[in-house]
Amino acid sequence: VNVNDNKAVDELELSLLQATEGTKKKESDMSTTALSKVKVASTETGIIFGNIVYDITGVSGDRSCVVLNDIHIDIMDYIVPSHCSDSEFRKMWAEFEWENKVAIQTNLVDMSTYLSHLLTCTNMACLTPDQALHGDCGFLAANLYAKSVFGEDALANVSVEQDAESRVLTGHIRIRAKSQGMALSLGDKITICQKKEQDA
Repeated sequence: VNVNDNKAVDELELSLLQATEGTKKKESDMSTTALSKVKVASTETGIIFGNIVYDITGVSGDRSCVVLNDIHIDIMDYIVPSHCSDSEFRKMWAEFEWENKVAIQTNLVDMSTYLSHLLTCTNMACLTPDQALHGDCGFLAANLYAKSVFGEDALANVSVEQDAESRVLTGHIRIRAKSQGMALSLGDKITICQKKEQDA
């Protein structure tokens, strides 16, 4: 993520607490707001690199500093569902070198419900036709696709199996992308969503 004062995609509002000497003020009177424009150029890591250094008028001492990498960007804000043909999907799947494999961990016992939950969490579109997803065979496989607003492609293959007796869902989600950051970020998002669903 690049910091740029001219072209802003997002504005981060930072509250800077002013130091005062010899006077006591209410907390609401001691804060001020500064706007810094940040240009988001990629979904590579979801972290802003850089610092904001500022001085406070009338206060002596070292300059104050806000470390921007404490601010994390949710990549879901920049990923939208998209569609491509089967041949395009296979071509990208073969070309993309970064893969992240995430184990399925869920309390859900319906495979279609789990797939819908996954699509909501990742902002991805399911490329597999609906008629191929229905049935009672105890197994589900689906291809997912999304694109970032920066033109980055993200692919996923979901393989879910259901135990006939316990009805527990097991399997893996394989994510492929051209960049390592995209593959890792999507995997982290899926892991977080699964943990929230299990804790609910």
